[in-house]
Amino acid sequence: MSTEEKSAAPRSLAEALRVRDDVSLAALLRSRPDLITPVPTDLTQLAARAGTRASVVRALERLDRFTLQTAEALAVAPDPASYGELLALMGGDEEDPAVAAALPRAAALLREQALVWGADDQLRLVRTARELLAPSPQHPSPTGLGPTVREATAGMSPGRIQEILGAVGLPSTHDSVSAVSALAALFSDRRRMSALLAELPEESREVLDRLVWGPPYGQVTHDPAAHLRALLGRGLLLPTAPGTVVLPREVALHLRAGRAHRVPEPVPPPVEAAATHRPQVVDATAAGQALAALATVDELLKEWDEGGPSVLRAGGLSVRDLKRTAVALDLPEPVAAFWVELAYGAGLIASDGEAEERYAATPAYDEWRELPPAERWARLAGTWLTATRTPGVVGGRDAKDRTLSALGPNLDRSAAPEVRHRVLALLAGLPEGASPVEESLLARLRWERPLRGPQREQREQREPGKARDDDLRSRIARWTLSEAELLGVTGRGALAAPGRALIGAPEAPRPAAAEEAGEPEGPGDKLPVHHHRTPPVTAPPTPAERAAATARAARLLAPLFPEPLDHVLLQADLTAVAPGPLERELADVLGVLADVESKGGATVYRFTPGSVRRALDAGRSAADLHAFLARHSRTPVPQPLTYLIDDVARRHGRLRVGAASAYVRCDDDATLDEILADKRAAGLGLRRLAPTVLAAQADPAALLDGLRAIGFAPAAESAAGDVLIARADSHRTPPRAAPEPVPDGPPAPDDTLLAAAVRAVRAGDLASTTPRKPGPGGEESGGEGGAPGGSLPRTGAAETLATMQAAVLTGEALWIGYVNAEGSASQRVIAPIRVEGGFVTAYDHTADEVRTYPLHRITGVAELADDAG
Repeated sequence: MSTEEKSAAPRSLAEALRVRDDVSLAALLRSRPDLITPVPTDLTQLAARAGTRASVVRALERLDRFTLQTAEALAVAPDPASYGELLALMGGDEEDPAVAAALPRAAALLREQALVWGADDQLRLVRTARELLAPSPQHPSPTGLGPTVREATAGMSPGRIQEILGAVGLPSTHDSVSAVSALAALFSDRRRMSALLAELPEESREVLDRLVWGPPYGQVTHDPAAHLRALLGRGLLLPTAPGTVVLPREVALHLRAGRAHRVPEPVPPPVEAAATHRPQVVDATAAGQALAALATVDELLKEWDEGGPSVLRAGGLSVRDLKRTAVALDLPEPVAAFWVELAYGAGLIASDGEAEERYAATPAYDEWRELPPAERWARLAGTWLTATRTPGVVGGRDAKDRTLSALGPNLDRSAAPEVRHRVLALLAGLPEGASPVEESLLARLRWERPLRGPQREQREQREPGKARDDDLRSRIARWTLSEAELLGVTGRGALAAPGRALIGAPEAPRPAAAEEAGEPEGPGDKLPVHHHRTPPVTAPPTPAERAAATARAARLLAPLFPEPLDHVLLQADLTAVAPGPLERELADVLGVLADVESKGGATVYRFTPGSVRRALDAGRSAADLHAFLARHSRTPVPQPLTYLIDDVARRHGRLRVGAASAYVRCDDDATLDEILADKRAAGLGLRRLAPTVLAAQADPAALLDGLRAIGFAPAAESAAGDVLIARADSHRTPPRAAPEPVPDGPPAPDDTLLAAAVRAVRAGDLASTTPRKPGPGGEESGGEGGAPGGSLPRTGAAETLATMQAAVLTGEALWIGYVNAEGSASQRVIAPIRVEGGFVTAYDHTADEVRTYPLHRITGVAELADDAG
């Protein structure tokens, strides 16, 4: 390396950033958005922020496995290390060609994200990253390597070091430094090291084999066995504490054939296809699931229309209320929690905010029901894809060992939207109609975002290839697969066309010949493995892109939905069969007039006295019900159903219940006598006030329920004596906003913000690094040596004014210190245009625009050096 090249090599991360172009800086800020929150004043501050522990940890957590392995290898390499040394650590003595092919990309990514800086012959890992990844007794390295010989012998006596030199056949030295260097050189020499190991007994080599892949520490007694003394005497094991020894890094690398990692993973594991189905079958299955999803949400909201469960004091649903809701929906509790959370996330249910707080439908639910079915589904699917609330954790425990309840706090997991989107993108990367092997998909996700942490990494070193499915991201991925199937985003495990549109993936081509011939179908039909297929969507979409994607998904789904039916099939056993989805008005009325008995491809409704009375309570007359059934039935109305409606209508409303606390009135005093004589009415506290009026101690609602339980059909009435109509949608919350997702760190900056940030950082760096002319004392004005971060220039008011006026005439640029109205100081490079009225108007190179500054806020001014760039 020539003298000129050495002088040109960057000496710090700030200098390395300074020579980057704007595109490279924008790529850094895009990949690490925390660096521009807020925008740094110059590149020195940007470099300092990029080296903070929180920012480095965040950047490391977003690396793929091979890039992280590359950073881990640099942490155990010399500082600085050459690219050749890094390649030797990653590929080993055999120089794995896959590693050699993938390493340039990994090194470039680390350099782009400012985790590594320097030329290829002087690669430096930023100090914070090295501290996080380098081995130490408290934090073992993910590589399983221990300290170097120099680090392990730091506290060893000089005499003991000389004894080790003699044991391995090296001449003694005059100082410990040269002795340690000689020992390290021996351990790094492949030929001499092999000869040294060949002298050891078999038991000694077995000890080294147990420590070679980590952890490198072991325990020995005060009187070790002979095979251990052979290792200790030759320095192949070095003491670190009483009773503890460590395998030096150089020895471990020799035993590993130079590899830092046991299993380098340069290529992402493929997502394997388990089965393939015709795309039409996948889309039809998904459309059926989408219809079922809409029906389930509708049923949930109808269940809570008149006021749902109470809100717990700490927020959320009680376990009992969730179980009751699951029974009403005929679903397992975890699935019921998913639908409850989805309706809440879409803004369809919320707390009513009253004194006795409970959940109920929101006004947005009424608007949602007016939308076409495909648009209703798209709103639910879009909410699910971006929500951070994770219903899968319901029933678990929080950090304070409290049960996590549905609709309660602490359900947000900021990684959920990214994992959901990534899972669907990986499904989109498979051939159309293919469902994935779940474990292969989880393995791919773990490669893209490997878990960090010494315990997990050490377990992986001990058990390579063992799947880790207990981490949050893997659990979210599993939940995503099941929830996507419930929602109709996938069908038979494969991504459907609307689901593909939902994530913005292009529509896959469908060869006509393949469709005509028919594709294999079923779980046993294996597809070829796709190793390098890149999913079509990788970056998180913007809100506008998400809106366009959901609209496209709705357009693709609409033709897949069957046309809603305007009829049912009435049967003599007091049931009605809906052979498909019904028109909304028909479904609403039938849902009040009858009870759902079974669901599926066809829905079966059953008419009962209670269901008919419910329709009469809602304001329908017997004639209305007869006309409704005759109009919407493709079969004649059965006589038993006609009799049932007439019988219930004849008795409906003969009794009137009002508030006394409550009262019962009836024109037929014999009916009141019958009630008073019934022992089951004793708990209502009834007494006769008049021949046709009974007073009760119970409230009107309890009195209505009690009389209906006895077998009567009373109707509630108002203070004016009119029959009160009880409608199903009588309770709504005030307008409520849907819960906002909790962001996973700072939002990704758009191109406009990136361009402005790069321009501001460049301008600030120009102001902080531009050379100034020497002042009277020989130093550059305003700072020690004019170094970045120096103090602001200080000049008197008269000198400041005179320098400004001279610069207007000469057109020269000046360096000024400026304090704004909030008291924040900054340094700027300006070219004065006009000075008048106590203000200077100048082109500000820092802000890249013309600005006007009050002269009294300028702390001082200095001329730039003649060679300032």
